[in-house]
Amino acid sequence: MKCRKCGGKGVINLRQHRLILCKDHFLEWMPEQVQRAIEKYHMFTPQERVLVAVSGGKDSLSLWDILTRLGYRADGLYIGLGIDGGVDYSQESLRLAEQFAQAHALKLHTFKVTEAYGLTVPEIAQRTHHGQTKPCSVCGRIKRHIMNRTAREAGYDVLATGHNLDDEAAVLFGNTLNWAAGYLVRQGPVLEADIPGVVRKVKPLCRIYEREMTAYAILRGIEYIYDECPFAVGASSIYYKELLNRLETDRPGAKLNFYLTFLQAKKAGLFSASADQGRQNLHSCPNCGQPTSVDGECAFCRMMARVKSKPA
Repeated sequence: MKCRKCGGKGVINLRQHRLILCKDHFLEWMPEQVQRAIEKYHMFTPQERVLVAVSGGKDSLSLWDILTRLGYRADGLYIGLGIDGGVDYSQESLRLAEQFAQAHALKLHTFKVTEAYGLTVPEIAQRTHHGQTKPCSVCGRIKRHIMNRTAREAGYDVLATGHNLDDEAAVLFGNTLNWAAGYLVRQGPVLEADIPGVVRKVKPLCRIYEREMTAYAILRGIEYIYDECPFAVGASSIYYKELLNRLETDRPGAKLNFYLTFLQAKKAGLFSASADQGRQNLHSCPNCGQPTSVDGECAFCRMMARVKSKPA
């Protein structure tokens, strides 16, 4: 297996592109692809400040690495959720995020849920969702609130997340199975800051396969947490990824084509503006100032009020 560009030893076969690359040319290729996505979808400019949501995993740390290599002004945000697994999941994730930031002389904002609210995310979920053991919906709500608030209060122009193509294709697959129009119309590489209180959100890795991100992290020597969140076991998104991987094996490029043709169809008018009524009705929460579509306080503030009202 030889590199298409130099004839040297190939380290990765990008089947969807019919491209074999050596280590050096692959590490050049990746930032080029990310830069193309940034420009194609008008994510941000070199003059804007970027806040990267980092979890200690391969995608977010690699995204931070790529953006700094490209010359963008990118800082990191780590959110400690208080989740334990076979290892102390949150503590190990924080260690790796801090280690990366220190090694590259980068700024890392750290927000610990337990310090701010006195409870871990699983404990908050138990108090608000009748003792349920999987806190995924609560976790997502808390992270979205903290990410948007931190980016807004710290004056960042854009919030970048490490969602890769496999993540986006799995979400698209699930939303298409259920024809979840409201979610489908919002899915894309960019969620504009077209509503007061909302910071622009972007996904620069949306066209990069997960295996490519793994290869990049390993070849760049980025140490990351290998363990999945312990609550991810049995998640529908993982099942959808497995199905799409089977399709990709038989038809290289199927996931990329699925996602890109969806974006093209949406741009061509697949959904009407009325499909996203929830976003159209957003206004500021009177308590925290974050956007909400319901009357009165936002879902996050109402959730935390319920938590405080229940005894330990």
